Amino acid sequence: MPDYLPDQDAELVAWLTNFVTYANANLAPLGLVVGDMLPITTNQTAFNTTFNANITAQNAAKNAATAKDLARTNLEIVVRTLVRKVQGTPTVTNAQRQSLGISERGTPRTPTGVPNSRPILTIDTSQRLQHTVSFMDESTPTSKAKPEGVRGCEIWEYIGAVAPKNPAEYHYLTTDTKTPHIAKFGGDDGGKTAFYMGRWANTKNETGPWSEVISATIGA
Repeated sequence: MPDYLPDQDAELVAWLTNFVTYANANLAPLGLVVGDMLPITTNQTAFNTTFNANITAQNAAKNAATAKDLARTNLEIVVRTLVRKVQGTPTVTNAQRQSLGISERGTPRTPTGVPNSRPILTIDTSQRLQHTVSFMDESTPTSKAKPEGVRGCEIWEYIGAVAPKNPAEYHYLTTDTKTPHIAKFGGDDGGKTAFYMGRWANTKNETGPWSEVISATIGA
């Protein structure tokens, strides 16, 4: 059976008002005397006082929070306006930004240029029906590192008796970002000659000059 006393404070205030009013008006029929009601009315007064004080405090807290949020919004607007001015000043350093506690700026990127060097291609034919094509830059032939700004090496292939002079006759294989590239062949290609050309491609897919043509027999 549910409790007759309400759980909510506001509902209890209303319930007590009705209870005390009715009881005081009907003491004798209820078997009560004035003294019986004194503890209830005393505690009712204390509860009502603290309840109203709590409501006032809650309203004050809400108003204070609203005022605080508005003040923060206004503060952030003026701070961000000033920081934008600081960030727009060319002479401001990252050390100064760090001291202020604001975002640091990265070093401006150097625009990626079109590759101006050529890759050197070599072929390993030790595996049957497979060519392992390695590539390195002509300016650093002992290193696997690609030139600055280069994404990878375009590798083109032609299978036939004589190497075409026109690069358009070669078949595009891949743009490999890491040496080597492994080209695999079917059994019908065994004994044929594969020709390769390559060129560097940068991050904007701009390409440099063609490498020398290299060739090797496809081991059957």
